[in-house]
Amino acid sequence: MAAPAERVSRNATVQAAGGVWALLLGMGLLMLGNGLQSSLLGVRAASEDFGSSVTGLVMSGYYIGFLGGSLLTPRAVIHVGHVRVFAAMASIASIAILVHSLMVTPPVWAVMRVVTGFAYAGLYVVSESWLNASAGNELRGRLLSVYMVVSYTGMGGGQLMLNAADPGAFDLFAICSVIISAALVPILLSATSQPDTTTPAPLPIRQLYRISPLGTVGCFLTGVAKGATFGMGAVYAHMIGLTVAEVSAFMAALIVGGAVFQWPLGKLSDRMDRRKVAVGIALGAAVSAALAVPVAQISTLGLIALAVPLGGTILTLYSVLIAYTNDHLAHEQMVAASSGLLLALGAGAILGPSTAGWAMDILGTAGFLWYLAAIHLVVVVFALYRMMRRSVPVAVRRALTATVPTRALPLGTAWSGLTARSSTEGRDDDTTTSQT
Repeated sequence: MAAPAERVSRNATVQAAGGVWALLLGMGLLMLGNGLQSSLLGVRAASEDFGSSVTGLVMSGYYIGFLGGSLLTPRAVIHVGHVRVFAAMASIASIAILVHSLMVTPPVWAVMRVVTGFAYAGLYVVSESWLNASAGNELRGRLLSVYMVVSYTGMGGGQLMLNAADPGAFDLFAICSVIISAALVPILLSATSQPDTTTPAPLPIRQLYRISPLGTVGCFLTGVAKGATFGMGAVYAHMIGLTVAEVSAFMAALIVGGAVFQWPLGKLSDRMDRRKVAVGIALGAAVSAALAVPVAQISTLGLIALAVPLGGTILTLYSVLIAYTNDHLAHEQMVAASSGLLLALGAGAILGPSTAGWAMDILGTAGFLWYLAAIHLVVVVFALYRMMRRSVPVAVRRALTATVPTRALPLGTAWSGLTARSSTEGRDDDTTTSQT
């Protein structure tokens, strides 16, 4: 039976989520549309014979736009507020997917992917900062966990919608546009007050690396893996002969794994050295990817089943690395560090689809899985190297036995984190300069 304090905490979480229901519903619809278009474009590109390398370059455009959106959108938020930016970015994303269907050529698609990435980065800025400002430290982590589950559920549902019509026709592009446009309705009709915005001070990426080499390099490599997964996963599935229904199931399984693994792995990282958890996650991703190579030749059902732990490890590593980096920062450094880690992630994601495409050209379709395995083995090696170079700081060891720390998502932290009190204020000052 749950303890009274636990029941009160659960009720508070439900109440906080209910207070931002419109935002959560809107983001769920947006991720539904994003999940559908990511697989739709991959399958359509393969059927149009774009080629693996060209498709990889086209899909990389999303992350180029993502970098630009993460840097430029906050200025718009400061000037016109969250609701207007949310509406504008959703409208841009809705228009972009329709343009894909009107001009099916790699150059046009590359430009539209840049536009889509820019728009979705802006949507993440708005939603995550709104959530960060909607709850105190005692609830923020759990509220953001609800947000992540909603997001991954939406993305997974979008993969399954690939079965609704022929990817070679206009219908799925129109459905995607309708879903994205529908996300505006709850936000525009809700009476929720907008959070305050504050411009964070920048933290040079070189200084961030000195503070946390593992966090910075790990986020970059995680970006490479995530970019390859979302940019080329559907292409890989199509090229090995999966039907449209099986492609959607494969991509959905990857994302469902991320939703299922998010909470237990994050909770585990709160109770032990996060570097060990990161090593375990990266090793699990490498093993899952390597096992998928022979399994894909034997059983489609087995491949889809194996996609759950593969996606569960690939999609949860970033949040553990973010938390690990924050363990070694002063409160006033966390906002700027989040922006720097996001840039590292985006830079890696730009390389992911194109380099995975080249690996597939050289090694065949299995090159996609071997590429994912290799990337995560690099993470394992670098993490073990850092563990040999420096032990866990005393202040962090004390924190592992204290109450569970609260973490905010990287984009939103940059706009509401300045007003939040860190739950780790009692840590010693020497953690702000320790290299991890």
